Amino acid sequence: PELVLEPTPKIDEIGPTQITMETFLLNGSPILGDPNAKVTLVEFGDYQCHFCNVFFHTTEDSILKNYVDTGKVKMIFKDYNIIGPDSVNASHGTHCANDQGKFWEYHDILYSNWTGENNGWASPENLLIFAEDVGLDIDEWSQCMIDGVHSKTILVSNNDAKKLELTGTPAFFVIGPDGKTTRIFGAQPYDVFENIFEIELAK
Repeated sequence: PELVLEPTPKIDEIGPTQITMETFLLNGSPILGDPNAKVTLVEFGDYQCHFCNVFFHTTEDSILKNYVDTGKVKMIFKDYNIIGPDSVNASHGTHCANDQGKFWEYHDILYSNWTGENNGWASPENLLIFAEDVGLDIDEWSQCMIDGVHSKTILVSNNDAKKLELTGTPAFFVIGPDGKTTRIFGAQPYDVFENIFEIELAK
């Protein structure tokens, strides 16, 4: 299902629920930024998703520059594979890259080569080329892919997204220093994120 962007940002506060911090923080990427940053941004995304790609190219750089690189916000990416089989393979590619310390490099090269949904750009052949381009040990990475080493991690992440009742990607959660969680749907503009970050950082 394609995510329909709301005309106005849809931001909900999550009330008392069975969701725990592990739902947001585990079975995803390594932390990008300072692990001790006051605020956490969690993205649930699909590497083939159009709006995830829009976020990557229009908003993420500003968040990284102004909040992650400055130590104010840390970022975690979690898989929610809703487009097709290539999405799952792409997720595997990032986790196998993570075994060699290059999760975020592989994450970035995927979105930098995005050309659409289910049109073959994330084929196994292309995923291998991306692995070469980011300088991975190809034998080790390929074996990791063949063995499906990270299947459980990806499955649990997808289950976490379902627990959170996510219906599309991207979906973001901003977690403040007091544990308050704010949900943001879709590829919202930078100032939506900035406003929430500033509220949480002021605590």
